[in-house]
Amino acid sequence: MEANIFHIVSSASIFLITYAFIIWDKFNRTVVALVGGALMLVFGILTPEIALKEIDYNTLGLLIGMMAIVAITKISGVFEYLAIKIVKIAKGEPIRLIILFSIITGILSAFLDNVTTILLILPITLSVAKDLDIDPIPFVICEIFSSNVGGTATLIGDPPNIMIGSLVGFSYLDFIKNNALISIFLLFITTYLLALIYKKKLVSTSDLKAKVMRMNENGFIKDRVLLFKSLSVLFLTLLAFMFHGVLHIESSLIAVIGALVLILISKINIKNVFLEIEWKTIFFFVGLFIMVGGIKEAGILDMLAVEVLNITQGNIVYITIAILWVSAIASAFIDNIPFVATMIPLIKHLGVISGMNLTPIWWALSLGACLGGNGTIVGASANVIAIGISEEKGHKITFRRYFKIAFPLMIFTIIICTIYLYIFYL
Repeated sequence: MEANIFHIVSSASIFLITYAFIIWDKFNRTVVALVGGALMLVFGILTPEIALKEIDYNTLGLLIGMMAIVAITKISGVFEYLAIKIVKIAKGEPIRLIILFSIITGILSAFLDNVTTILLILPITLSVAKDLDIDPIPFVICEIFSSNVGGTATLIGDPPNIMIGSLVGFSYLDFIKNNALISIFLLFITTYLLALIYKKKLVSTSDLKAKVMRMNENGFIKDRVLLFKSLSVLFLTLLAFMFHGVLHIESSLIAVIGALVLILISKINIKNVFLEIEWKTIFFFVGLFIMVGGIKEAGILDMLAVEVLNITQGNIVYITIAILWVSAIASAFIDNIPFVATMIPLIKHLGVISGMNLTPIWWALSLGACLGGNGTIVGASANVIAIGISEEKGHKITFRRYFKIAFPLMIFTIIICTIYLYIFYL
């Protein structure tokens, strides 16, 4: 018992102190996360074997594979081409651009997945912001938010939905029927609110807008053969993602195979591809997975979940709303993948002992975990990727700068979801 108490106290302390350093933002967050993970081992909370098992290699493989595909595709010049094309559609107006980018990001995240969408859209965004000499950070924050909102709509849009669909038995169509409507509504309303928030910062000169409008987008395509090869592999990879459940192949393996095929047929030096991968982001995830594994191994996540079920005393309305809000708040600060992995068996057990209809609870878990990821820069994989790419290009977004905009807006989306669940399910 003493060992358990020691592990609970020490793991919680390591987790909270590490997060405090991440929020403080005076040290490199990748180093901080790795130190936090290492301390979980030093204090005996995790063994090296368990720590390695807590790392989500499927997520890491997916990220590395897609980063490699995007890096090679970028060489063709297609991102610059799309950037100019989108600017021309928006007539060079920054406010129209931020709305257009946000809506495109949300829609793509529903049909692909939010991480892949961020990897595809963000390079275009940064290129557009550079051409118009405007701060890209409002665009990055809006796209993070839209990627998580859009990803909530479908089975493959966000990892928590994949887990719920797989372990509970919900189909692609089930997610469309239950999550798509609220996701579309939230996508448009949050895009509108973020555009209002950043309206005064979205200003460019008429000269720069005119200059961009005069650009010939076709001239930015540097290698048409590489473009054809890259887009073909990208299309087949995304198609395989949509049918990965039927194919019984992990999404990480699909991404890695796609990357290797593209490297092979494009004859790009693999060393150059590796240099383009955001390794800081990859190792940040490693540290984060191990830290969350530590508090999971100590039983903290289990304690939190069981306490929620006890407080609600078996009332379906209270349980559904509690799961929604706890999932949202927890997913803002803890990666939503291990949280959902913990909640699924507990909710199933609740159904066995109570005999209640769990349908509204499953959708509450999905909405809370996916939308809650918008709360902080570490709440979801797409957030970490976007922040990492932005920082690599010289546009650092601190924990606090993101939090003061995104967290209140995330709470607003959860209030809307509470009303939605109560009206349609309770």
